[in-house]
Amino acid sequence: MKPDFAFPYRLYLVLSEADCRGRNPLWVAEEAILGGVDIIQLREKHASNDVFQKKATQLKAVTDRYGIPLIINDNLTVAMAVGAFGIHVGRQDIPPSEVRNAWPDCRLLGYSIERLAQLQHSETAVADCLGVSPIFRTATKTDTIAEWGITGIRQLRNLTGKPLIAIGRMNRENVADAIRAGADCVAVVSAICATDSPRTAATELKELINNAI
Repeated sequence: MKPDFAFPYRLYLVLSEADCRGRNPLWVAEEAILGGVDIIQLREKHASNDVFQKKATQLKAVTDRYGIPLIINDNLTVAMAVGAFGIHVGRQDIPPSEVRNAWPDCRLLGYSIERLAQLQHSETAVADCLGVSPIFRTATKTDTIAEWGITGIRQLRNLTGKPLIAIGRMNRENVADAIRAGADCVAVVSAICATDSPRTAATELKELINNAI
């Protein structure tokens, strides 16, 4: 099934300070953007609102400089305060319907889907795009029930027109497979954040994705 609307983002970076292995997250983000990242999500699950907002404000200055959308993970207060492009929430987070009611100006509302049954849920219908999570189990995502695998992406693509973002141990070895199976976008964490050169890693991933389209 074709996506319901044009989704121009192909390489999606999910970033936190902890993921950057002691390096400045703003540097990692800028290098990744220069390498080809199309959209960035800031995920600081354990930070206070004040700390999260400070980090988001600093990162937004970088993303705005390059015209890159900033998505905030599961913190509506921070997302609205910094004027983020959008927010991404999961099954155990604030429901998409509540986001819509509180923040009608949200331009991109993502929702993680971990089970096929979620596809029929009213909250899923509210979301703009779906994070297919996880494609493969990963140390950065430990609260999930199962893994979709490449076959799961293909199954979802046949059942929904919402843009699909593949996340969960995505790397150079499998991003092309995810795109060919029907994902519109691939989200990565360590495949960029943990590398010696985030710019080079992003460039290589983007090339693999583009060649698979």
